[in-house]
Amino acid sequence: MTAPKPVLLVDGSSWLHRAFNALPPLSTKNGEPTGALFGVLNMLRRLLADYRPDYLAVVFDAPGKTFRHDLFTAYKAQRPPLDPQLIQQIQPLHDCVRALGLPLLQVAGVEADDVIGTLTQQATERGFSVLIVSGDKDLTQLVGEKVRMLDTMKNVVTDVAGVEQKFGVPPALMVDWLALVGDTADNIPGVPGVGAVTAAKWLRQHGSLDALMAGAADISGKIGDKLRAGLAQLPLSRQLATLDCQVPLPLAFEGLRPTPPDTAALRMLYQRYEFRAWLRELAVEAPERISTAPDTTALEQPTPNSAVATDDGPTTYEIILEQVAFDGWLGRLQTADLFAFDTETTSLNYLEAQIVGVSFAISPRQAAYVPLAHDYPGAPDQLNREQILERLRSLLEDPARPKLGQNLKYDSHVLANHGIALNGIRHDTLLQSYVLDSTARHDLDSLAERHLNLRTIHFEDVAGKGAKQLTFNQVSLEQAGPYAAEDADVTLRLHHCLWPNVEREPGLRWLYEEIEIPLIAVLTAMERVGVQVDAAHLRQQSSELAKRIWELEQQAYELAGERFNLASPKQLQAILFERMRLPAGKKTATGQTSTAEDVLQELALTYPLPRVILEHRTLSKLKSTYTDRLPEQIQRRTGRVHTSYHQAVTSTGRLSSSDPNLQNIPIRTLEGRRIRQAFVPEAGWVMLAADYSQIELRIMAHLSDDPGLLSAFRTGADVHRATAAEVFGVDLAAVSAEQRRSAKAINFGLIYGMSPFGLAQQLGIERSAARDYVERYFARYPRVKVYMEETRRQAAERGYVETVFGRRLYLPDIRSRNAQRRQAAERAAINAPMQGTAADIIKRAMLGVDRWLRESSFPARMLMQVHDELVFEVAEAKADQAEECIRAVMVGAADLRVPLEVDVGIGANWDEAH
Repeated sequence: MTAPKPVLLVDGSSWLHRAFNALPPLSTKNGEPTGALFGVLNMLRRLLADYRPDYLAVVFDAPGKTFRHDLFTAYKAQRPPLDPQLIQQIQPLHDCVRALGLPLLQVAGVEADDVIGTLTQQATERGFSVLIVSGDKDLTQLVGEKVRMLDTMKNVVTDVAGVEQKFGVPPALMVDWLALVGDTADNIPGVPGVGAVTAAKWLRQHGSLDALMAGAADISGKIGDKLRAGLAQLPLSRQLATLDCQVPLPLAFEGLRPTPPDTAALRMLYQRYEFRAWLRELAVEAPERISTAPDTTALEQPTPNSAVATDDGPTTYEIILEQVAFDGWLGRLQTADLFAFDTETTSLNYLEAQIVGVSFAISPRQAAYVPLAHDYPGAPDQLNREQILERLRSLLEDPARPKLGQNLKYDSHVLANHGIALNGIRHDTLLQSYVLDSTARHDLDSLAERHLNLRTIHFEDVAGKGAKQLTFNQVSLEQAGPYAAEDADVTLRLHHCLWPNVEREPGLRWLYEEIEIPLIAVLTAMERVGVQVDAAHLRQQSSELAKRIWELEQQAYELAGERFNLASPKQLQAILFERMRLPAGKKTATGQTSTAEDVLQELALTYPLPRVILEHRTLSKLKSTYTDRLPEQIQRRTGRVHTSYHQAVTSTGRLSSSDPNLQNIPIRTLEGRRIRQAFVPEAGWVMLAADYSQIELRIMAHLSDDPGLLSAFRTGADVHRATAAEVFGVDLAAVSAEQRRSAKAINFGLIYGMSPFGLAQQLGIERSAARDYVERYFARYPRVKVYMEETRRQAAERGYVETVFGRRLYLPDIRSRNAQRRQAAERAAINAPMQGTAADIIKRAMLGVDRWLRESSFPARMLMQVHDELVFEVAEAKADQAEECIRAVMVGAADLRVPLEVDVGIGANWDEAH
């Protein structure tokens, strides 16, 4: 018997406030605000698609005071009045929720939390489980065996264990915990000076607030005095924090069943608030069906959950098991102007993955899956994999036959594993989405939901999750066929949606066609070559690191006066801020005192234990990530390590890498350099590293067109020394090492939007002196300041900035009402064009070097791209010639107002070369 679905209780007021503060201030052409309205409805639609509840309530706070105001007149008194733009969106949201057919509850005199508490009790008494959709800690007191909380903003589900892990007490003690800690948002007093950790410790020791109050006389120290001073107000604080779960409700429990949407009302609302994609969805009168063609296995497939079409016509997905059906598709592919192609495989590891099947689409809503290696018990006979791939070879290898895919770099690897070189990559929807908006998510499922209003069949839907997840060859054709065919179909439909947007912007089209698409082949080649590492060297370093880490642990125990887990933030909080009473810094999102790296770095300037903790963290991470892990990542077949480069992850256009991440190996520490020493060439070859010199400063000079900066770079001067001479008003020859260090901090700090306060911290000087340095800098380089101010202004107007090559870098928080987010976006607006242009330049350099290597058959291989550096393996006898040619190509990758410079090093390992 199937268990009943959980009752969903949505904290609508919490969602509305969070969406209003988190999302951009969208508005209609008539100026009506819609950002929070859109955000809440989007989350609500996704929730309905994911859970399809039988019972649901969307609960809002009613206007006016509640019974808590009668108990405590200062309750929530410190809250500012609601923003008028938020108020304008409340009634439209209520109208939309009701039009969707969803029960909406508001009860005067109580809060939404009390209504949710009452509904939770009613549901559990009827044997239902409950999912409370909220991130509000006040509701954690309701969590129990049948009650969980879902925070959709963080995609986190919290159960009893989760509450205890997060707050240090079980749900049954959360009211007592809230009473002790208080709540500044609601103005619940609490006990001044008692934080989350202390409150949890006391409650665990005493078992309840009542027992703690009874034993308050035994609590020693100043904290005990604070508890005793606050005893009188604790009962009131607990009463304010306790939810009323006996609220009389205006509808019976059966009234929580959703009803069919009011399409006419929704259409009017979506038209008024300009939700065009949802309007198009309303035009679809019936959900799409997925079936197979009569001449295949004729396996009827269910519709994917909440799949909603944006274009008309039936969907037909074929599972091809017969040669005649394959021949028909092959003929159509050979004459198609463009076709979408996808592989299904045994593994995500691109070097190990073997093809299980291939799928194709030529026209929207028509796709085919050719299973080739499903081997589960009872699997039907399939076409021979080797024969089918050989039939496809000429088509896939023909550069004149345009192909389309989603992340075709992976498919290129998989085909290469079977001896096929994929050519003719014309389009990749992953990269189309990336050049349109690098800050978005670019996976197929997210793109389909965002651009097609379609919830695709997810891999977990057919293969399961966790330890029991199947590999694709074990998935039945009844499930595998629609999933695989849909991948090709959705990719084609996304292309029809995204490509016109790229095509109409000449700069974006050039970036896509001249940089991103050609780079797929370059990155594929680099990944397949890999890089050789000295496993023995790394194991020796691991042994030495283990010894040093143990020594640091002993030193930390001695400084703390007790043993503790150095990797536990909770234990570290207790040691540093409760036992040793070090000055606390910022708080975490859960209200805990932070032990983040920047907090410890500030404390380390004065106290020894934080210094030890920081070194322990650094060495432990190096050991686990690199010296232990790299030897395990050596491929047995190649004897080398093969990273994965990602084109569509960073917002600035820079490449990132994983498994292993080559971008984060330190270069300024001895331990980091020793790891780099393990990267070695094959016998008879050397390592060559080519690194752009001060490229972002040169880009700043180009963008700002400042005469002073331009002159420094054009004359080949030491730009930091030249800046020091300008800022401090001394001759170049008289610049001291300290002055040059300060000028370097200013040069690079301004690129990253550093304030005078940040500069003062970095240089260890007074803030007034740092402000004076910045003012002098701008006086000497006035065009830099003009450029920065103009960039901020344009970013606020357009919502994005651009690189020299036209890459757009969107800044979602540039108009945020939250000053901290807005200022961070403004700093990013200054830096992003420089980082993004540097990313474009090194990608152009990679394309140029790859072209030279292929055309000249030069004995060299491009191995790695790390920040502004390219690393090669070169035949030793040709090293000098390689240095000359690689430098020339990299210098010529961009034509700026100042010359590019490239530092080239050659050595027996990466560290020596750099």
